[in-house]
Amino acid sequence: MTRTAEERMDTACPVARSVEVVGDKWTLLVLRELYMGNARFEEMQIQTGATPQMLTTRLKAMEADGMVERQPYQEKPLRYEYHLTQKGWDFYPVIYALRAWGETWCKDEDEGLAVRFVHRACGHDVGLASVCPHCGEPVKRQDLEPTVSARFAQERAARREAYKRK
Repeated sequence: MTRTAEERMDTACPVARSVEVVGDKWTLLVLRELYMGNARFEEMQIQTGATPQMLTTRLKAMEADGMVERQPYQEKPLRYEYHLTQKGWDFYPVIYALRAWGETWCKDEDEGLAVRFVHRACGHDVGLASVCPHCGEPVKRQDLEPTVSARFAQERAARREAYKRK
């Protein structure tokens, strides 16, 4: 599991240190959900498919490592939302690059993009680029307006429905 910053100091390699923080499927999927605006445990569990124990473990590790912070949203019973810290937001380009790689190499040629991003400043689709092909500006998550494809939206809705039926 994730080690503390002190425990990671046994290597100078930044890749190895980074993998210690975010190098498993569940952490990456939790980050995806947070970037998509899902801050509550239940929705993260539904959309990642993680068990409650797995998700709790990952969120605690991410909180301990400074990637997320818990904030109460309900008093009785006490419930928390999870929000990205600056450290968590600074990881976004890695997720964005994974998305671009996955859109290119991990699907059938006839499938469209799962998520389209429009550059808010100029109103043009950025495709898989991290620089807007229309205006040439580098884009960050907050610069982009996402639109989930019908297929991806149906998949996410089906997960919610399946969860309700449990």
